[in-house]
Amino acid sequence: MESSRKKTMSLSLWIAAAMVAGILAGIAMWGSMGAKAAAAFTTAWLKPFGTIFINLLKFVVVPMVLLSIIDGVVQLGDVKKVGTIGIRTLIYFLVTTAIACVIGLALGTAFESQFPVLSMAQNQAFKAKAAPTVMQTIVNIFPDNMWKSFTSASMLQVIFIAIIFGGGILLAGEKGKPTAVLVRSMEEVMMKVMMMIINVSPVGVFCLMAWVVASQGPSIVTSLALVIGVAYIGYIIHAFVVYSLSAKIFADMHPADFFRGIMPAFLFAFTSTSSLATLPISMECADKLGVKREVSSFVLPLGATVNMDGTAIYQCVATVFLARCMGMHLTGTQLVTVVLTATLASIGTAGTSGAGTIMLAMVLEAVGIDPIYIGIIFGADRIFDMGRTSLNVIGDISCSVCVNKWYNAGTVGINERSDG
Repeated sequence: MESSRKKTMSLSLWIAAAMVAGILAGIAMWGSMGAKAAAAFTTAWLKPFGTIFINLLKFVVVPMVLLSIIDGVVQLGDVKKVGTIGIRTLIYFLVTTAIACVIGLALGTAFESQFPVLSMAQNQAFKAKAAPTVMQTIVNIFPDNMWKSFTSASMLQVIFIAIIFGGGILLAGEKGKPTAVLVRSMEEVMMKVMMMIINVSPVGVFCLMAWVVASQGPSIVTSLALVIGVAYIGYIIHAFVVYSLSAKIFADMHPADFFRGIMPAFLFAFTSTSSLATLPISMECADKLGVKREVSSFVLPLGATVNMDGTAIYQCVATVFLARCMGMHLTGTQLVTVVLTATLASIGTAGTSGAGTIMLAMVLEAVGIDPIYIGIIFGADRIFDMGRTSLNVIGDISCSVCVNKWYNAGTVGINERSDG
C-alpha cells in the first residue's frame, strides 16, 4: 500500500507540475506571440493531444460504470440476509448523496456569475436544444436496446442496466457466482486500464492548460481558484450540517464526539485520496465510536464503493462552472438531470484516487457539455480530491453510526453479543 501511495503522490506532483507548466507556457505564448497567434498555434498543435487524453477518459467511462455498479450490487449479497441493514444503508447513502448534489448545484449557481465565459465557447456558437420534460427524462432511463445505450454513452441507461444485471446475478444464486467472479475480474482489469490512462494525464493537462491560457489570457487562472473554493465550501457545509446532524438526530451522538472520533480516518483520507485505502482506519474509528463489528464490516466497505457525496458535490460545482465557461446556462430540467446523473454516477465511482474526474465526463455528457473542458480543472484535481475523499469517508462512518443505532434498537440482546 505504501509503494502505491508513493506512486500516487508522485503522479499528483507530475500533474500539478504539468498544470503550472501549462499555465506558464500559455502566458508566455499569449504575451510573446499575441492573443490570436497564440490561440491559433495551441489550437493546431497542443489541443489535439489534450483531445486524445479526453477521448481516452470517455472511452473508459461506460465499462467502468457498468462493472463498478454491477459489482456494488453483488456485494450486497443475499438481500434477505442483510435485510434492514442493507436497505437503510442504501437509503442513507442515496439521500445524503442527493442532498450533496443539491448543495453543489446551489453553490455553483450562486457563484455562476463569477465564473468566466470563455471566448472559445462563444466561437462555438452553442445552441441549446429543446430540453426534454421531466417525464421524458424518466422514460429515457429505461433502454430499448442495450448495445445502443453503450455505444451512445447514455449513462442513465447504462446505470439502470448495471443495476438490473447485478440484481439478476443475486437472484441466480449459485449459478450466478461465476458471473459475479467474472465481473469482479473485469472490473479489476478496467481499473488497471483506467490507471494507465491517468498515468499519461500530465501530458494531457499540460497541453489543455497551455491551450486554454494562451487562448483566454491569464485571467482564467483566478477563476480556477474560485471554483476550488466553492467546492470546499460545499464539502464543509455537508460535513458539519448533514453528517453531524445525522449522528446527533439518529444516533444521539454529540457532533464534537463524532468529529473527534473520525479524525484519524479524515486525515488519512485527506492525504491518500482513496476511500478504499482508508477503510482499515475507518473500521478502527467506527469501533471507537461504539459501532458493532457486524455493522461496520458491512456498511463501511459498501460505503467505500457507493457513497461518494464529496464526488457528487465536486461534479455538480464543476458542471455549473464548465457550463458557464462555454456560455451555457443550465435549465431546470438539466439541473434535475445533473442531480440524477451525479447521484448515480457517484455510486458507480471507484473508491480510488482520481476516479471522480472520469465520472465527471459522464455528467457533462448528460447535459450536452463537451468533456474537453475537463482539462481546465483536471490539473487541480488533486486539490479537489483531497477534500471530496475526506468527505466520502466521513459519510461512511456517519452512516455506520446511524445504522448501528437502528440495528441495536431492532435486535434483541445485541448489547450482550461479542464484537467478534
